[in-house]
Amino acid sequence: MPAAAPNSLPLIDVIIPAHNEAPSIARVLAEIPPGWVRETLVVANACTDDTAAVARAAGATVLREDRPGYGWACLRGMDHCFARPAAEQPALIVFLDGDYSDYPEELPAVVQPILDGRAELVIGSRALGQRERGSMMPQQIFGNWLATGLLRRFYGVRFTDLGPFRAIDARALRALGMEDKTYGWTVEMQLKAARQGLRCVEVPVRYRRRIGVSKVSGTVKGTLGAGYKILWTLFRYR
Repeated sequence: MPAAAPNSLPLIDVIIPAHNEAPSIARVLAEIPPGWVRETLVVANACTDDTAAVARAAGATVLREDRPGYGWACLRGMDHCFARPAAEQPALIVFLDGDYSDYPEELPAVVQPILDGRAELVIGSRALGQRERGSMMPQQIFGNWLATGLLRRFYGVRFTDLGPFRAIDARALRALGMEDKTYGWTVEMQLKAARQGLRCVEVPVRYRRRIGVSKVSGTVKGTLGAGYKILWTLFRYR
């Protein structure tokens, strides 16, 4: 059971980039702990299925982003959050995948270091947590190992994962000046956080086989594209 929400919480918004996740998105939304989140945004990213309709029926705010790319979807969600009046700006933003590979009920553990004042960025680490067999392909595991090793070498910050389940102080996120539109989004956030001296913490999270086929690791084109973009991003900002 997820932890009960404290009586007083800062405003927390969740952004879920979703490309053709109609079979899984309702299950993801149903497992976000009640009372912890002000608004859940599902960004229907170049969808050709019923992701938007299913998410809307499940109670999410649905945004449309027709330009394909994980980063485009995240930026669209951020634009929505930061367009609010000053008094309604979120204090924290959580990013979560829409394929049901993450465990949304672990959101309290992911945001807790920020609530405690110990961090501005929290990465849910699949490497430190429990992974269902087959939930990560060998190329994903190797890619994470290589990318986190380069982050340590180039930027002096220790991570074990580029996991999609993460929380960040909203003002810190805005100050990062995120730019990547596709596969380099997660590593860009982590290296910019290191460069700006943000306090970064990892917490173990569980990970399971996604519903459906991965758009990245499930294809040769996606795997090569993601690998190239992550490495390019690491070297670009160095």
